[in-house]
Order: sequence, then structure tokens, then C-alpha cells
Amino acid sequence: MELKLILEALLHTSQKPLSPAELRDVLNRAADEEGAPESARALKATKVEDINAALHALAAEHESARRSFRLACVAGSWQFVTNPDYAPWLKAFLGVKSRPSRLTQPALETLAIIAYRQPITRAEIEQIRGVAVDGVIATLRERNLIVEAGRAEVIGRPMQYATTQAFLEYFGLPDLDGLPAADELRLIPVQRPQSLLTVDTELVTAPSTVAQPELPIEAVDPSVQGNPAPPPEP
Repeated sequence: MELKLILEALLHTSQKPLSPAELRDVLNRAADEEGAPESARALKATKVEDINAALHALAAEHESARRSFRLACVAGSWQFVTNPDYAPWLKAFLGVKSRPSRLTQPALETLAIIAYRQPITRAEIEQIRGVAVDGVIATLRERNLIVEAGRAEVIGRPMQYATTQAFLEYFGLPDLDGLPAADELRLIPVQRPQSLLTVDTELVTAPSTVAQPELPIEAVDPSVQGNPAPPPEP
């Protein structure tokens, strides 16, 4: 039996999106079932690359057939979705579900900067936007659109931020490569703090900012060493 038709049957039946790895696991379980037919055993250990190829072929077939639904990849997982052209009738039939409030313009701008420049620190975001983003960062974290992604190896070790899988799902993207081109945003220069002298978190060192005591002039100018200043005149 053709692989893409088996995948089609699984995705039509599934109540949630399935990744190629999850589909591969189903194929393996089917092959291990007692009394499994030869067609099922033949698909054991199918490579993820082959599953991806079959999914893309299946998606192309549904797209060319111009049906009311299509096969879409969102955040690395595949599912059948209805064509947006049929939204008015579906809303009338199913009703409109409550959704989280839309993101504000400042939130969208901040999210775009993080998406294209991740991982990125709050200070770097503020350099690009020109305004403070503390409140916006908190909102995006609450919505699970961004997450802390480690600390930058610079003085102060500020927290960096990156987008999440929920971000891909929110915008219907298969992965970050699906982001629209934004070369200007990627090329905006950002001034980073001075790097640490070591990246070992147990041995972090940084240039000292403690004022040093002034040295006597003899230690600075060898020409006066051994030549003490004349005593003051009476």
C-alpha cells in the first residue's frame, strides 16, 4: 500500500497535528502488531525523510485538486485544515470560539525583532525599537510566544529571548525558515556590551571598574628615581 495514502488516513483520523516522527512511530507499531500484514511490516523503520517527501507530495495533490481542505504543516506537524474561503459557512455552523486578544502593534514589532534576531537580549531589542520593552516582553512571555533562551556571554550576562513553538502555531508557520524576508531588520546594527574574558560560568572575569590608587611619581617616571625632591626653602 502506498505510503502517502496511509499517512492521509492517519491524518484524517487524528484529532491533533502529527509530526513526521510521530507518524513514523505509528508505522513501527503497526508493523510490530501480531498478525500484521506484509504491507505493514514492509513499512517498519521508514525514514523520516521518506515520510516528509510523501507528506509534501500529498499536500501538492490536495492543493492542485482545489478541494475545500488542504494539508498544512504548522510548527513542524501536519494536519488537514479547511480552506479560509469557507470561513463564513463554518462560522455559521460551528459558531465563533473565543480567542485571546490580538497582539498590540508594539508587541508585534517586538516579536518580529525577536523572531528575526534571536537569541536577543532586552537591551538589544530596545536599541532597535528605541523604547523600553519590559512590559511587552512580559506580555509575550505570558502568551508563551517567547521564552528565555540562556544568557549572553557579555558583561552582566543578560537574559536572551527566542520564539517558541506556540509562536509558529500562532502565525501558521512550518518553521522559522517560513518567516517572510526581512533583510533590513536582520541588518540593523546593534551594539553589544564587551564580551567576557572567559565563557566559563565558574570562572567569569570582567574588566575591573574599581578605581586604582594613584602611584607615586617615582613609579611612573624612572628618570626621577633616586633623585629625591630638594627640601623646601626655609
